[in-house]
Amino acid sequence: MKFTQASNVFLLAGLASSCLLPEERAGGSVRRSLESRQGNSGKAVGKGDRFNGGSAFPRGIGSGNATDMGTILNVNEVSTGLQGLVNEYGIETFVTPYKTYEGRSIPGAKIGGSSKCNTKYHVYLNGAIHARERGSHDSILYFISDLLYAKKHGTGLTYGKKSYTNADVIEALSPGIVVTPLINPDGVNYDQTTNSCWRKNRNPASSNTRDADSVGIDLNRNFEFAWDLKKWAPSVANDVASNSPSSEVYHGKAAFSEPETKSMKYILDTYTKVRWFIDLHSYAGDVLYSWGSDTDQSTQPYKNFLNSTYDSIRGITTDSTTTKYGEYISSEDLNNIQTAGKRFGSAMTNSTGREYTVMQSAYLYPTSGASDDYAFSRHFADSTKNKVYSYTVEFGFGNNQASCPFYPTPAQYTSNLQETNAGFMEFLLAAVDIGLE
Repeated sequence: MKFTQASNVFLLAGLASSCLLPEERAGGSVRRSLESRQGNSGKAVGKGDRFNGGSAFPRGIGSGNATDMGTILNVNEVSTGLQGLVNEYGIETFVTPYKTYEGRSIPGAKIGGSSKCNTKYHVYLNGAIHARERGSHDSILYFISDLLYAKKHGTGLTYGKKSYTNADVIEALSPGIVVTPLINPDGVNYDQTTNSCWRKNRNPASSNTRDADSVGIDLNRNFEFAWDLKKWAPSVANDVASNSPSSEVYHGKAAFSEPETKSMKYILDTYTKVRWFIDLHSYAGDVLYSWGSDTDQSTQPYKNFLNSTYDSIRGITTDSTTTKYGEYISSEDLNNIQTAGKRFGSAMTNSTGREYTVMQSAYLYPTSGASDDYAFSRHFADSTKNKVYSYTVEFGFGNNQASCPFYPTPAQYTSNLQETNAGFMEFLLAAVDIGLE
């Protein structure tokens, strides 16, 4: 595992392998840029329902891999898999109060904790906000399946070279965990059925009928954190998000315009004691912690995203945080968020030997309206909200032979599951160690 606090080398390296491809950062279209690639779409997507409407239950890679993992989970299998967990373990599931543009519900579940009271859940895991990042929802569904299996049967879990005891499992469940494995079902369904490397949701509200790329909103630019591009330095404003519907980072007509982002806000508003949050993405081999807006600094509290005085220079990570601008985070919060991030990254690295980097989100590239910054910013904007230590985890390292590099090979899919699930385990244990309140 590598850890960096500031490096232009990492900033430049991140552009080549992350949620955005270099041509997309420059305003281009991934579909046009990948036209020369052949039809290899990586590991196949499942066509049926391996959970038989919930009569069979998922079992992850850490508890013996009893589920057929020959294909990636399709959209329907997330719901039937959760129903299988209800039938086998009696867990509680829910759907958020918002339906997607295509009329789909967004399912979730809660496990562990000291009671079923909403205030007893302190960790939130979200997956598949970007449609093409295959394996994200699989990782979360199979992970909670492993925890439940190991608890019921008194066993431990093994992810590659990382092993955890049953006592570790019980401790990992103790914070109470809320999950939405697949937050963008319309986008994922479209990507899986077209192999089009689709990133956004499928809301056509701002689209141009002559431009297929103009459908959809980048959900991870739609949260209420520095959403207005006027809050950014002119030199970076066109990179952190876009007002153009054809852009891969189109942020929508307003913050929280989309049912998917409203659903994530609903989770944080409902489970009011969530302290730790992960948004699971691919691919960069990174564990990213707040902030994603500018360089962290802990000495000048007045330099923060709420202060319009600094709108003209926000997002320039190469300037001085002392004389120019850096995003404020207390030294205690920075230490806590780095400590848990390092443990997450170390577990991912040690599980398979592929090296992950832990760094501040802004060093990959600054972003507007991202989920992790919104979650962490809530207690700054409203002191009645809980503080939420937030991360974007970019699992995997890309498939350069596929029609879309976000589509893993079968071997990469297995490694990705081992790494994310080992990381989740270590993250939960770190959350307990650092604190839940």
